[in-house]
Amino acid sequence: MPRGADVLLIDAESQDATVTLAREAGARVVVRPWAGFVATRRFALELVTTAWTFMLDADETLDRELAEAIAALAPAAPVDAYRVARMTYFCGRPIRHGAWGRESLLRLFRSERATLVAQPSAGGEAELHERWVVPGDVAMLPGMLLHDSYPTMRSYREKFSRYTTIEARGAKGSAARVLRAVVLAVARGAWHVVGRAAWRDGWRGIFVTLASAAYPVVVAWKAMRA
Repeated sequence: MPRGADVLLIDAESQDATVTLAREAGARVVVRPWAGFVATRRFALELVTTAWTFMLDADETLDRELAEAIAALAPAAPVDAYRVARMTYFCGRPIRHGAWGRESLLRLFRSERATLVAQPSAGGEAELHERWVVPGDVAMLPGMLLHDSYPTMRSYREKFSRYTTIEARGAKGSAARVLRAVVLAVARGAWHVVGRAAWRDGWRGIFVTLASAAYPVVVAWKAMRA
């Protein structure tokens, strides 16, 4: 984060040195049991005392251009929030195309104007894949948010399994939903591999694109079997 920024860290009872290091760096740390993605972020926003909030996940970092842009920012009066571009890494390489390419997220916002809503990828009522929304204008910041959540294939499989299970708990299951998800997955996978050039990222790009397309199918299948 930019030098001098007020940092609030919500720690879900981690067992490593996260709390100690964060406090040594000057962050305000609150430790509480994990309550889910949406509830945790809403809880964090209630503790914010600054006019603006930038939300950062534990597996994300700011590149220099983005950090400098935030530090130098003089928000325009009508702007309620700013979006940032995010690049996700998979097995050590950035994914620039396909399903994960050209992603932008609303992350910097007026603290009193933003609300958080769940947006599960496969529909349903699971509090997952949440996003911030504001009623006013949104601008774009330069720079990049670097997302390194999948250093290995195993880490990806574990997260894929955990997230699809969470979403399935909040979804309705039926054979018709599974069939519909399969049809959409084929169309979506083909479009991202060819139309959005996932092949340019090699096997990594093709794999994550096809896995992302299959995600709703797995959710529907788990919901039907529940």
